[in-house]
Amino acid sequence: MERTSLAEEFFDPLMAAAVYDPDPSFCRWFVEPALYAFGRRRVMTALLGYLRTGTHAERAGARGAWYCAHLLPLRTERSSAYVPGGRRDPALDEADDIVDQWVESIQRPAA
Repeated sequence: MERTSLAEEFFDPLMAAAVYDPDPSFCRWFVEPALYAFGRRRVMTALLGYLRTGTHAERAGARGAWYCAHLLPLRTERSSAYVPGGRRDPALDEADDIVDQWVESIQRPAA
């Protein structure tokens, strides 16, 4: 959690682990480091992809992981990127339009 970045190759495995973990409360251990390293926008976009195109199990897992991705606060004590004057592009965490897409997708019947 102290790291402000992770290698790119960690993103997909973190998202898959969050979606496939059978315990919805445990997925936080995968979502949280992804949020800090890759940004809320990218994490939520990946989960939206699972919701839209995934299997029934993947869509269910994405819903559980979404809860963490959407509600976990990004805390200054967990990452130096969030301290005043820290180096973090705010666009990495801007996700209002992704939330709108999620709501729209979740209201559609699954194909």
